[in-house]
Amino acid sequence: MTIRLIIDCDTGTDDAVAIMAAVCHSELELVAVTTVNGNVPLSNTTENSLRVLDHLGSRVGVYAGAPRPIMRPDFPIPRDVLNGDEPAFQIPYLDLPASKTSVQEQGAVSYLIDYYMDDANLDTVLVATGPLTNVALALAAEPRLASRIPQLVLMGGSRGWGNVTAVAEFNIWVDPEAAESVLGAGIRDVTVVPLNATHSAQITLEDCDLFDAIGTPAAIASSQIIRQRILNYPDAPDAVKRSAPVHDAICIAYLVRPDVLEDVGRYRVHVETTGTHTLGEMVIDTRLWSDSVPNARVALRANAQIFSAFLSDAFRD
Repeated sequence: MTIRLIIDCDTGTDDAVAIMAAVCHSELELVAVTTVNGNVPLSNTTENSLRVLDHLGSRVGVYAGAPRPIMRPDFPIPRDVLNGDEPAFQIPYLDLPASKTSVQEQGAVSYLIDYYMDDANLDTVLVATGPLTNVALALAAEPRLASRIPQLVLMGGSRGWGNVTAVAEFNIWVDPEAAESVLGAGIRDVTVVPLNATHSAQITLEDCDLFDAIGTPAAIASSQIIRQRILNYPDAPDAVKRSAPVHDAICIAYLVRPDVLEDVGRYRVHVETTGTHTLGEMVIDTRLWSDSVPNARVALRANAQIFSAFLSDAFRD
């Protein structure tokens, strides 16, 4: 049975691989892409999403969303300062031909509300691979949405460490108020894929060689994108740059191969919104004696072999 999904993203390189996997895999039907400010500004995330879909010949619609966090004028640290030491890691535009397809006139938040308020669409998974601004705005404008989104799978957060501060992961840190509101909205089925999982299932240069051998447009483009990630990954010494996490695509793999996620438990999850040193930290209550009510399923590991095999299968379809 085909799984329908919407991807809400800040495309970026790993989002691009996620979109390609969703378009190409025979068991998935990508309904729409909604874009948000994140890895790069909204105009870039929108253009990058259009480039990916055009490259694949896909007619999936792209809906532009929020250009800034819900309560802040900018990131806690502005993007140009944050990325000043690693400008090559998040390139402004993907190395694909400029888009020929136009963004949809309807905005992302309005689209999400209209889509999920239609009874015909209550089977569609929402996959959020960027900051949760669009999702939070949609839920604030239409609180009934929380009971109508059947499943939310999000890439974000971490347990015990971070990739933008000592404790915060980028997507959650960009808009912590949005993340906290989404996690507390009451969506009945939420799966969180944090850094702990994505870093445990990295894609290697050898995997890229396999994608090149598949030879489809998605396989070749993903190989190029992932090689760029490996080459420029900021926390790996040059001598060991043989692999890199492709965070967002694991969320797509999970829809087809739930066993890609490991060490999974149901926990109460919050996001710190006020801490001087802990802003954006995801707080996962794993205490065995806790009486807090779980609001999310959290995976603390993922399986690299299953992930790589999923991508290979998607790119062959």
